[in-house]
Amino acid sequence: MRTEDVVASKIGHPPHTTTTAAATKSCASALSPGRYAGGGTGFIGTALTQLLKARGHEVMLVSRKPGPDRITWDELDTSGLPHCDAAVNLAGENILNPIRRWNESFQKEVLNSRLETTQILARAINKAPQPPQAWVLVTGVAYYQPSLTAEYDEDSPGGDFDFFSNLVTKWEAAARLPGESTRQVVVRSGVVLGREGGAIRHMLLPFRLGLGGPIGPGHQFFPWIHIRDLAGILAHAVEASHVQGVLNGVAPASATTNAEFAKAFGAALGRPAFIPLPSMVVQAVFGRERAIMLLEGQKVVPRRTLATGYQYSFPELGAALKEVVA
Repeated sequence: MRTEDVVASKIGHPPHTTTTAAATKSCASALSPGRYAGGGTGFIGTALTQLLKARGHEVMLVSRKPGPDRITWDELDTSGLPHCDAAVNLAGENILNPIRRWNESFQKEVLNSRLETTQILARAINKAPQPPQAWVLVTGVAYYQPSLTAEYDEDSPGGDFDFFSNLVTKWEAAARLPGESTRQVVVRSGVVLGREGGAIRHMLLPFRLGLGGPIGPGHQFFPWIHIRDLAGILAHAVEASHVQGVLNGVAPASATTNAEFAKAFGAALGRPAFIPLPSMVVQAVFGRERAIMLLEGQKVVPRRTLATGYQYSFPELGAALKEVVA
Protein backbone atom coordinates (compact mmCIF):
# COMPACT_ATOMS: atom_id res chain seq x y z
CA MET A 1 0.00 0.00 0.00
CA ARG A 2 1.31 3.44 -0.92
CA THR A 3 0.28 5.11 2.31
CA GLU A 4 1.80 8.45 1.35
CA ASP A 5 -0.54 8.66 -1.61
CA VAL A 6 -3.08 10.85 0.12
CA VAL A 7 -3.66 14.55 -0.39
CA ALA A 8 -5.91 17.27 0.97
CA SER A 9 -6.47 20.74 -0.36
CA LYS A 10 -8.58 23.84 -0.02
CA ILE A 11 -9.25 26.84 -2.19
CA GLY A 12 -9.28 30.55 -1.61
CA HIS A 13 -11.47 31.27 -4.62
CA PRO A 14 -14.26 29.38 -6.38
CA PRO A 15 -14.78 26.45 -6.41
CA HIS A 16 -13.77 27.00 -2.76
CA THR A 17 -12.86 23.44 -1.93
CA THR A 18 -10.02 21.35 -0.54
CA THR A 19 -9.14 17.96 -1.95
CA THR A 20 -7.24 14.93 -0.74
CA ALA A 21 -6.25 11.77 -2.52
CA ALA A 22 -7.70 9.76 0.26
CA ALA A 23 -9.84 12.07 2.18
CA THR A 24 -10.82 15.69 2.00
CA LYS A 25 -11.09 18.19 4.78
CA SER A 26 -11.29 21.92 5.22
CA CYS A 27 -8.61 23.84 7.02
CA ALA A 28 -9.37 26.43 9.66
CA SER A 29 -8.40 29.70 8.03
CA ALA A 30 -9.80 32.55 6.04
CA LEU A 31 -9.96 30.24 3.05
CA SER A 32 -12.84 27.95 2.30
CA PRO A 33 -12.77 24.30 3.43
CA GLY A 34 -10.32 22.08 1.59
CA ARG A 35 -9.88 18.53 0.37
CA TYR A 36 -7.89 15.47 1.43
CA ALA A 37 -6.41 12.87 -0.89
CA GLY A 38 -5.14 9.36 -0.32
CA GLY A 39 -2.31 8.56 -2.70
CA GLY A 40 -1.06 12.12 -2.97
CA THR A 41 2.66 11.46 -3.41
CA GLY A 42 2.34 8.80 -6.07
CA PHE A 43 2.27 9.30 -9.84
CA ILE A 44 -1.42 10.24 -10.07
CA GLY A 45 -1.55 11.94 -6.67
CA THR A 46 1.34 14.24 -7.49
CA ALA A 47 -0.33 15.36 -10.73
CA LEU A 48 -3.64 15.89 -8.95
CA THR A 49 -2.00 17.83 -6.12
CA GLN A 50 -0.20 20.13 -8.56
CA LEU A 51 -3.41 20.78 -10.46
CA LEU A 52 -5.43 21.49 -7.32
CA LYS A 53 -2.80 23.88 -5.99
CA ALA A 54 -2.72 25.65 -9.35
CA ARG A 55 -6.48 26.14 -9.00
CA GLY A 56 -6.10 27.65 -5.55
CA HIS A 57 -6.67 24.59 -3.37
CA GLU A 58 -4.71 23.84 -0.25
CA VAL A 59 -3.59 20.21 -0.28
CA MET A 60 -3.21 17.83 2.67
CA LEU A 61 -1.65 14.36 2.56
CA VAL A 62 -2.80 11.30 4.46
CA SER A 63 0.38 9.47 5.38
CA ARG A 64 1.94 6.91 7.70
CA LYS A 65 4.17 9.65 9.11
CA PRO A 66 3.12 13.01 10.56
CA GLY A 67 4.43 16.22 9.05
CA PRO A 68 3.46 19.61 7.64
CA ASP A 69 0.18 19.49 5.73
CA ARG A 70 -0.31 15.84 6.66
CA ILE A 71 -2.62 13.72 8.72
CA THR A 72 -1.75 10.11 9.56
CA TRP A 73 -3.97 7.15 8.82
CA ASP A 74 -4.09 6.37 12.53
CA GLU A 75 -5.26 9.91 13.30
CA LEU A 76 -7.86 9.66 10.59
CA ASP A 77 -9.12 6.33 11.92
CA THR A 78 -9.20 7.32 15.59
CA SER A 79 -10.00 11.06 15.54
CA GLY A 80 -12.12 11.21 12.43
CA LEU A 81 -12.14 13.47 9.43
CA PRO A 82 -11.71 17.21 9.99
CA HIS A 83 -14.18 19.45 8.18
CA CYS A 84 -13.55 19.40 4.43
CA ASP A 85 -15.27 19.79 1.07
CA ALA A 86 -14.09 16.67 -0.74
CA ALA A 87 -12.15 13.43 -0.42
CA VAL A 88 -10.28 11.48 -3.09
CA ASN A 89 -8.77 8.00 -2.65
CA LEU A 90 -5.84 6.99 -4.88
CA ALA A 91 -4.07 4.53 -2.57
CA GLY A 92 -3.29 0.95 -3.60
CA GLU A 93 -0.48 -1.57 -4.10
CA ASN A 94 0.87 -1.76 -7.69
CA ILE A 95 -0.72 -4.87 -9.21
CA LEU A 96 1.80 -5.13 -12.07
CA ASN A 97 4.92 -5.02 -9.91
CA PRO A 98 7.19 -7.41 -11.87
CA ILE A 99 9.36 -8.24 -8.88
CA ARG A 100 6.42 -9.59 -6.87
CA ARG A 101 5.22 -13.15 -7.48
CA TRP A 102 1.50 -13.46 -8.10
CA ASN A 103 0.73 -15.67 -5.12
CA GLU A 104 -1.91 -15.70 -2.38
CA SER A 105 0.13 -13.39 -0.13
CA PHE A 106 0.52 -10.69 -2.79
CA GLN A 107 -3.11 -11.02 -3.82
CA LYS A 108 -4.11 -10.27 -0.22
CA GLU A 109 -1.84 -7.20 -0.22
CA VAL A 110 -3.41 -5.95 -3.45
CA LEU A 111 -6.90 -6.46 -2.03
CA ASN A 112 -6.25 -5.06 1.45
CA SER A 113 -4.30 -2.01 0.24
CA ARG A 114 -7.42 -0.92 -1.60
CA LEU A 115 -10.21 -2.04 0.71
CA GLU A 116 -8.68 -0.97 4.03
CA THR A 117 -7.83 2.60 3.03
CA THR A 118 -11.19 2.99 1.32
CA GLN A 119 -13.06 1.64 4.35
CA ILE A 120 -11.15 3.96 6.72
CA LEU A 121 -12.01 6.99 4.62
CA ALA A 122 -15.61 5.98 4.03
CA ARG A 123 -16.08 5.35 7.75
CA ALA A 124 -14.53 8.72 8.60
CA ILE A 125 -16.78 10.49 6.08
CA ASN A 126 -19.87 8.71 7.36
CA LYS A 127 -19.11 9.69 10.98
CA ALA A 128 -18.12 13.29 10.24
CA PRO A 129 -20.42 15.93 11.84
CA GLN A 130 -20.03 17.92 8.60
CA PRO A 131 -19.33 15.36 5.87
CA PRO A 132 -17.56 16.50 2.69
CA GLN A 133 -19.59 17.50 -0.31
CA ALA A 134 -17.78 15.03 -2.60
CA TRP A 135 -16.11 11.62 -2.20
CA VAL A 136 -14.12 10.41 -5.21
CA LEU A 137 -12.59 6.95 -5.67
CA VAL A 138 -10.24 5.85 -8.47
CA THR A 139 -10.58 2.19 -9.54
CA GLY A 140 -9.94 0.58 -12.93
CA VAL A 141 -11.39 -0.58 -16.23
CA ALA A 142 -10.60 -4.16 -15.18
CA TYR A 143 -14.23 -4.05 -14.06
CA TYR A 144 -15.19 -4.73 -17.69
CA GLN A 145 -14.58 -8.17 -19.23
CA PRO A 146 -11.85 -8.29 -21.91
CA SER A 147 -13.32 -8.60 -25.40
CA LEU A 148 -12.35 -8.05 -29.03
CA THR A 149 -15.86 -6.94 -29.98
CA ALA A 150 -17.75 -5.47 -27.01
CA GLU A 151 -17.84 -1.74 -26.24
CA TYR A 152 -18.29 -0.63 -22.64
CA ASP A 153 -19.63 2.62 -21.24
CA GLU A 154 -20.28 3.53 -17.61
CA ASP A 155 -23.59 1.64 -17.53
CA SER A 156 -22.20 -1.62 -18.93
CA PRO A 157 -22.25 -4.73 -16.73
CA GLY A 158 -19.11 -6.29 -15.28
CA GLY A 159 -17.30 -6.88 -12.02
CA ASP A 160 -17.89 -10.59 -11.61
CA PHE A 161 -15.68 -12.71 -13.89
CA ASP A 162 -12.14 -12.87 -12.42
CA PHE A 163 -9.95 -11.69 -9.52
CA PHE A 164 -9.51 -8.18 -10.89
CA SER A 165 -13.12 -7.50 -11.78
CA ASN A 166 -14.22 -8.79 -8.38
CA LEU A 167 -11.56 -6.59 -6.78
CA VAL A 168 -13.08 -3.51 -8.43
CA THR A 169 -16.57 -4.56 -7.30
CA LYS A 170 -15.45 -4.98 -3.67
CA TRP A 171 -13.42 -1.76 -3.83
CA GLU A 172 -16.33 0.32 -5.08
CA ALA A 173 -18.68 -1.32 -2.57
CA ALA A 174 -16.30 -0.42 0.27
CA ALA A 175 -16.54 3.26 -0.75
CA ARG A 176 -20.33 3.37 -0.88
CA LEU A 177 -21.94 5.71 1.65
CA PRO A 178 -25.50 5.60 2.96
CA GLY A 179 -27.75 8.54 2.16
CA GLU A 180 -27.15 11.45 -0.19
CA SER A 181 -25.40 14.03 1.99
CA THR A 182 -22.12 13.42 0.13
CA ARG A 183 -21.87 13.31 -3.65
CA GLN A 184 -20.14 10.05 -4.66
CA VAL A 185 -18.02 9.59 -7.80
CA VAL A 186 -16.05 6.57 -9.05
CA VAL A 187 -13.48 7.05 -11.83
CA ARG A 188 -12.53 3.80 -13.58
CA SER A 189 -9.10 4.55 -15.00
CA GLY A 190 -7.37 3.07 -18.03
CA VAL A 191 -3.59 2.86 -18.51
CA VAL A 192 -2.16 6.23 -17.43
CA LEU A 193 0.43 7.85 -19.70
CA GLY A 194 2.83 10.44 -18.31
CA ARG A 195 6.49 11.39 -18.07
CA GLU A 196 6.97 10.76 -14.37
CA GLY A 197 5.62 7.24 -13.95
CA GLY A 198 3.01 4.72 -14.91
CA ALA A 199 3.33 2.43 -17.93
CA ILE A 200 5.68 4.74 -19.86
CA ARG A 201 8.41 4.49 -17.26
CA HIS A 202 8.76 0.74 -17.86
CA MET A 203 8.43 0.88 -21.65
CA LEU A 204 10.64 3.86 -22.45
CA LEU A 205 14.07 2.19 -22.49
CA PRO A 206 13.28 -0.73 -24.82
CA PHE A 207 11.37 1.55 -27.18
CA ARG A 208 14.21 4.10 -27.23
CA LEU A 209 16.55 1.25 -28.15
CA GLY A 210 14.29 0.20 -31.01
CA LEU A 211 13.36 -3.02 -29.18
CA GLY A 212 9.74 -2.17 -28.45
CA GLY A 213 6.62 -3.59 -29.98
CA PRO A 214 3.18 -4.97 -29.22
CA ILE A 215 2.52 -7.16 -26.20
CA GLY A 216 1.38 -10.64 -27.17
CA PRO A 217 -0.97 -10.70 -30.19
CA GLY A 218 -1.31 -6.89 -30.26
CA HIS A 219 -4.95 -6.88 -31.37
CA GLN A 220 -6.27 -6.46 -27.81
CA PHE A 221 -7.74 -3.05 -27.00
CA PHE A 222 -5.59 -0.64 -24.99
CA PRO A 223 -7.74 1.81 -22.97
CA TRP A 224 -5.45 4.73 -22.09
CA ILE A 225 -5.53 8.24 -20.66
CA HIS A 226 -2.96 11.02 -20.34
CA ILE A 227 -2.05 11.84 -16.73
CA ARG A 228 -3.13 15.46 -17.25
CA ASP A 229 -6.61 14.31 -18.22
CA LEU A 230 -6.97 11.83 -15.36
CA ALA A 231 -6.02 14.59 -12.91
CA GLY A 232 -8.40 16.89 -14.77
CA ILE A 233 -11.30 14.44 -14.50
CA LEU A 234 -10.64 14.03 -10.77
CA ALA A 235 -10.59 17.80 -10.24
CA HIS A 236 -13.74 18.08 -12.36
CA ALA A 237 -15.42 15.41 -10.20
CA VAL A 238 -14.44 17.30 -7.06
CA GLU A 239 -15.49 20.75 -8.22
CA ALA A 240 -18.58 20.18 -10.40
CA SER A 241 -21.65 19.65 -8.24
CA HIS A 242 -23.57 17.89 -11.03
CA VAL A 243 -21.02 15.08 -11.42
CA GLN A 244 -22.08 11.85 -9.73
CA GLY A 245 -21.77 8.09 -10.19
CA VAL A 246 -19.31 6.22 -12.40
CA LEU A 247 -17.03 7.98 -14.92
CA ASN A 248 -14.72 6.10 -17.28
CA GLY A 249 -11.26 7.64 -17.00
CA VAL A 250 -10.13 6.85 -20.54
CA ALA A 251 -9.44 8.94 -23.64
CA PRO A 252 -12.19 9.25 -26.27
CA ALA A 253 -9.91 7.41 -28.77
CA SER A 254 -11.10 4.14 -27.26
CA ALA A 255 -10.57 1.88 -30.28
CA THR A 256 -6.75 1.91 -29.88
CA THR A 257 -5.22 -1.57 -29.97
CA ASN A 258 -1.97 -2.55 -28.29
CA ALA A 259 -0.23 -2.82 -31.66
CA GLU A 260 -1.45 0.65 -32.64
CA PHE A 261 -0.19 2.02 -29.33
CA ALA A 262 3.24 0.44 -29.85
CA LYS A 263 3.45 1.87 -33.38
CA ALA A 264 2.46 5.36 -32.17
CA PHE A 265 4.90 5.22 -29.26
CA GLY A 266 7.72 4.22 -31.57
CA ALA A 267 6.78 7.02 -33.98
CA ALA A 268 6.81 9.58 -31.15
CA LEU A 269 10.36 8.46 -30.31
CA GLY A 270 11.44 8.16 -33.95
CA ARG A 271 12.16 4.45 -33.47
CA PRO A 272 10.82 1.24 -35.04
CA ALA A 273 8.42 -0.73 -32.84
CA PHE A 274 7.78 -4.11 -34.41
CA ILE A 275 9.46 -6.59 -31.99
CA PRO A 276 6.60 -8.25 -30.08
CA LEU A 277 6.82 -9.34 -26.46
CA PRO A 278 5.68 -12.98 -26.61
CA SER A 279 2.67 -14.01 -24.53
CA MET A 280 4.69 -16.81 -22.91
CA VAL A 281 7.22 -14.31 -21.57
CA VAL A 282 4.48 -12.08 -20.14
CA GLN A 283 2.87 -15.08 -18.45
CA ALA A 284 6.22 -16.24 -17.07
CA VAL A 285 6.94 -12.82 -15.52
CA PHE A 286 3.48 -11.92 -14.22
CA GLY A 287 1.71 -15.28 -13.89
CA ARG A 288 -1.21 -16.39 -16.08
CA GLU A 289 -3.95 -14.61 -14.14
CA ARG A 290 -2.14 -11.28 -13.92
CA ALA A 291 -0.89 -11.48 -17.53
CA ILE A 292 -4.51 -11.17 -18.69
CA MET A 293 -4.32 -7.46 -17.85
CA LEU A 294 -1.62 -7.08 -20.54
CA LEU A 295 -2.60 -9.73 -23.08
CA GLU A 296 -6.32 -8.94 -23.20
CA GLY A 297 -8.12 -5.62 -23.19
CA GLN A 298 -11.42 -3.77 -23.35
CA LYS A 299 -12.87 -1.11 -25.61
CA VAL A 300 -14.03 1.44 -23.02
CA VAL A 301 -15.72 4.74 -23.92
CA PRO A 302 -16.06 7.80 -21.61
CA ARG A 303 -19.69 8.51 -22.53
CA ARG A 304 -20.75 9.94 -19.16
CA THR A 305 -17.40 11.68 -18.63
CA LEU A 306 -17.96 13.65 -21.83
CA ALA A 307 -21.62 14.24 -20.99
CA THR A 308 -20.62 15.95 -17.73
CA GLY A 309 -18.80 18.61 -19.77
CA TYR A 310 -15.20 17.52 -19.21
CA GLN A 311 -12.98 18.68 -22.08
CA TYR A 312 -9.94 16.53 -22.78
CA SER A 313 -6.49 18.05 -23.19
CA PHE A 314 -5.25 14.93 -25.01
CA PRO A 315 -8.12 13.13 -26.77
CA GLU A 316 -5.80 11.61 -29.42
CA LEU A 317 -2.95 9.17 -28.82
CA GLY A 318 -0.34 10.80 -31.07
CA ALA A 319 -0.46 14.15 -29.31
CA ALA A 320 -0.51 12.50 -25.89
CA LEU A 321 2.63 10.46 -26.61
CA LYS A 322 4.48 13.41 -28.15
CA GLU A 323 3.91 15.37 -24.93
CA VAL A 324 5.02 12.43 -22.80
CA VAL A 325 8.35 11.92 -24.60
CA ALA A 326 9.11 15.61 -25.31
